[in-house]
Amino acid sequence: MKSPARKTPAARREPQRTCIACRKVKDKRELVRLVRTAGGTVELDETGKADGRGAYICRKAACWEQALQGNRLEHTFRSTIKQDDRDRLKARASSLLKEMTSGQDE
Repeated sequence: MKSPARKTPAARREPQRTCIACRKVKDKRELVRLVRTAGGTVELDETGKADGRGAYICRKAACWEQALQGNRLEHTFRSTIKQDDRDRLKARASSLLKEMTSGQDE
C-alpha cells in the first residue's frame, strides 16, 4: 500500500497594503503604518500591531507631504485630525526619512 503524497507547504505571500498618498500597492513591510487610537489621536505605529484604525504611507518624502496636506488623513481615518497631531507626525516623518536615507548611505 502506498503512503499518501505529502504536499509541500505553499510559500506565504507578504500582505499587501496601499499607500494613502500615491495609491501604489506594496508589501506591508515596505510601508509605514499610522494608527488612530481609541482616544482619537493619530500616531506612528512602529510595531504594526497597535489597536485602532490604520493607514499606510510609503517611505518617500513626497508621499508623506501629500498625506499630511489637505484632508487625506481625515478621509482615511474618518475623523478630523488635530493640528498638534499633524505637526507631531510631520516632525516624526522628517526624522524617520532622515534615518532611512542615512541607513542607505552605509
